[in-house]
Amino acid sequence: MPQYDRHKNRIVDIEFIAAEDFNSLPYSDRFTLIFITSGTIKGILNERPFKIAAPAVLCLSNSDKIEAIEKEEAFAQAFCFHPRFFETLRLTDAQDLISANLRIKTGMLLFQRDSIHTGVPYITAKSYPQLLEWFLVLGTEVSAQSDILWVCRIKRYLIQILELLENLNRQSEESPVDAVLEYIHTNYPNKITLEDLTNCAHINRVSLNKMFQEICSCTAMGYLLMHRLKVAGNLLTHTNMSLDEIARSTGFEYDTYFIKQFTAKRGISPTTFRNNSRKHAATV
Repeated sequence: MPQYDRHKNRIVDIEFIAAEDFNSLPYSDRFTLIFITSGTIKGILNERPFKIAAPAVLCLSNSDKIEAIEKEEAFAQAFCFHPRFFETLRLTDAQDLISANLRIKTGMLLFQRDSIHTGVPYITAKSYPQLLEWFLVLGTEVSAQSDILWVCRIKRYLIQILELLENLNRQSEESPVDAVLEYIHTNYPNKITLEDLTNCAHINRVSLNKMFQEICSCTAMGYLLMHRLKVAGNLLTHTNMSLDEIARSTGFEYDTYFIKQFTAKRGISPTTFRNNSRKHAATV
């Protein structure tokens, strides 16, 4: 729930909570910083698998979709805020305003989604104590509201946190799994070999498959097949494309091989899946 500022008799669009149920996030119309201080979390973020171990931060926009599949002794705190929270800043001069606006604009890049901004910035051992201190301050300020300037202090700390995370994100190298996921999601309609994926990741197939097993519970080529079948399922439900057209548009050379793989993995033929999914959609 948004906070009531007892000093100025107003509602402030922020919230500091213990993030126990990740599947209830993100909140509508707000951005969320989740600081994971212990344990591990495995799940799906915007249809891409992820696995993170503490210390880590998740940056969620209001349009992100997250599903926590597996949590092991995970504890996290979340700070949520509406974009308009930054509209008023207590600053001393115009130069401060220019600097603050630039830092806010840079920090908010964390909530975009592209090959650079995945929502999971890399946290170094050196940055962890600083982030922990700043998150503790945020929680304390929200709870205590010690004086009339408590909201201003939170804004300044939040700007610093976002700036630090964006700097860490830009300094870190893309992980082999992220690189391969990006390659698969972009090129799945084309012919892809295991060699293509290892070249993309710059590691051998044994190392790549080990990393994929840990994060995705399957091999790299196994994930490619699952992604193709997922896209095919959407096409079966929402288009009138023939099975041959769907097969070729999702990277299967022959419709017979597509039908065989779809039936084996889904336990149902593509035609039956199409009929059932459309009946279900019509009743919703």
